[in-house]
Amino acid sequence: MSHDTDKLIRQLSLVAFLMAERRPLTAREIKSVVEGYSEMSDEAFARRFYSDRSELVALGVPLHSQRDEFTGEELYTLRAEQYFLPKLDLDDEELAALQVALYLLEGQFAYAEPLRLALQNLALGRPTQLEAAPESALRVEVRDPDYSDEMSGRLTKLEGAISKQRTVKFTYWSISRDRTRERTVNPYALLPEAGSWYLIGRDLDQDAERTFRVSRIIGDIRFATRRERDFRMPEYDPSDFRGRQPWQYGDEQGEAEIDLDPDTAWWVERMIERGQVEDGVFRTPYTRVDLLAGWVLRQEGRARPLSPPELADEVAAGLERVLERHDGEPTKPPRPKARPEAEPLERPAGPLAPERFGVLQALLAHLLARCGDETSATIPAQELVDRFHIPPDQLDDHLQLLNLVNFGGGCYAVYATLAGDEVRVDKELFGDAFRRPPRLTPLEARAIRLALEFVGPMIAAEAQTPLERVRRKLEETFGEFALPETTEAEAGSEEEQLIRTLSQAIREQRLVEIEYVAVGEETSVRVIEPHALERELPWWYVHSWDRTRDAQRSFRLDRMRRASLLEESFDPRPGLEPRKLRDVRVARVLFDPEVARWRIERGALPLARGYALEEVGVGGTDWLVGEILSHRGFAEVLEPEDLRHEVAARAKKLKPALAKRPARARG
Repeated sequence: MSHDTDKLIRQLSLVAFLMAERRPLTAREIKSVVEGYSEMSDEAFARRFYSDRSELVALGVPLHSQRDEFTGEELYTLRAEQYFLPKLDLDDEELAALQVALYLLEGQFAYAEPLRLALQNLALGRPTQLEAAPESALRVEVRDPDYSDEMSGRLTKLEGAISKQRTVKFTYWSISRDRTRERTVNPYALLPEAGSWYLIGRDLDQDAERTFRVSRIIGDIRFATRRERDFRMPEYDPSDFRGRQPWQYGDEQGEAEIDLDPDTAWWVERMIERGQVEDGVFRTPYTRVDLLAGWVLRQEGRARPLSPPELADEVAAGLERVLERHDGEPTKPPRPKARPEAEPLERPAGPLAPERFGVLQALLAHLLARCGDETSATIPAQELVDRFHIPPDQLDDHLQLLNLVNFGGGCYAVYATLAGDEVRVDKELFGDAFRRPPRLTPLEARAIRLALEFVGPMIAAEAQTPLERVRRKLEETFGEFALPETTEAEAGSEEEQLIRTLSQAIREQRLVEIEYVAVGEETSVRVIEPHALERELPWWYVHSWDRTRDAQRSFRLDRMRRASLLEESFDPRPGLEPRKLRDVRVARVLFDPEVARWRIERGALPLARGYALEEVGVGGTDWLVGEILSHRGFAEVLEPEDLRHEVAARAKKLKPALAKRPARARG
């Protein structure tokens, strides 16, 4: 047997023995009875036992130890009620709604397989149809711009390093400095933020906590040592790294004040966590005044800088550059630059898979649950392959491994044999002890938390119940792995209600009246025919026919003040494709070296002398103008000519509005 198989047998048998004895046990008792330890020398046992205990705790198995006050020996316990899932009061509708998440995220979600296993554990003992796509999954599309097979592989390696507390080395591209160097990092957590994945950890070379965008890691991620554990996870709050705006990453330089129009103030209060709005003035910490100036310019006069003076100066300078770049003939772009070939991965990692320990736990519970009160059962092999995504050629290996798990003294839980396309299961003496689903591993709990974060409002809409209720039930079940990174912002409940209304309207083909706040525009009221919802991280969109404008439109839900269901119904329009109108028109945009690297990262064509050229799909002129303004004159529309002139005209109109110092400015 392989080293990995030996370890799994030891760990599962250790869990079984501790639960069967129901009393504190010494290491000597464990060594003499538990499968896999008895043949070891004392030195080898001490090393392996310490490693197995650490891994089990990291997998969510609450193995406790305490020192005997009389003998001084360490005593180990594991109570069954701490190992199994508490009773979870999810009704069938709520469970089915969680199932929707699996289909919404399949193929765009690195944690799809741990999510699948978590749902199997939650559904143990009741009929489920995880292989049948729900009708509702066909009405929503999820897009993760940061997702790729390579990204999934990197997350796999980093998740493993986090759970095992292993130090990693990787080459990292610091985009702001345009430099690459090797980093040595103790990884603490992975967080999705604003549509991208970030690693939080301690940079050992800098001796400081840092965030690293995973897509900027180049080549392989390697373990720094051969040790089984390199560091102990410190206490820290992952929420400290969440909700930051682009101008808030890094070392804080001060606080800015910005005067806002009412509609923009409403949106800022709803969507920006780090900052506050009082009497129409937005106060925000900042690390880079240039990026904050870009945000001010994007608002097209509906945000006016008050302080510090450097912010007003940067806004004015950026606007002046926009005017200069769009006056006269377009700049002739430099020649294209050959793209460097990506460094091949030495050992490409596969998709993020649940821990094999967790798969075996769930498989054992399922086999015994299928036996029920009988002593045996016959199960189609394909059922196990489909339910647990076990490759058919590995199913027998999994079954044979479970056959070796014992409770000490030769007492076993199950004996399963694969014969053709069937699995014969015989329940052994201690079989009933494992008929309940085990607690979710941290990775499985994390997969559900991320599913709630990515498509939670859609889950709530399908369950016909507030997301908070589903979330609360899951948190109570997860115990210490209770979704600590989830924030309950007011925007979440508002978004959930919007999706509930729009989902019902799509299902019943009914009109909806929306109140919408677009960047640079007054609030407008529209009547729409909603056709489909889309989650393009980090935003939700509804694709619709806008009856007010008599045109196809896509609306971002974070900019909806309300959505009211109307009684009137509509017929689907033939030929209408429910998607964002990315390609109604195409603008050629030249980016200067100051911002080109960020555009190249998103697919722009690199040019000589550090420039970049991008063909940008334009669904609406207002969006393009705001996008160009946000780059503060370091982006130039080359064509079409009318869009180039529109940018110049809007910038000229904006200049006097931003030149005036608002009356409420201090000093």
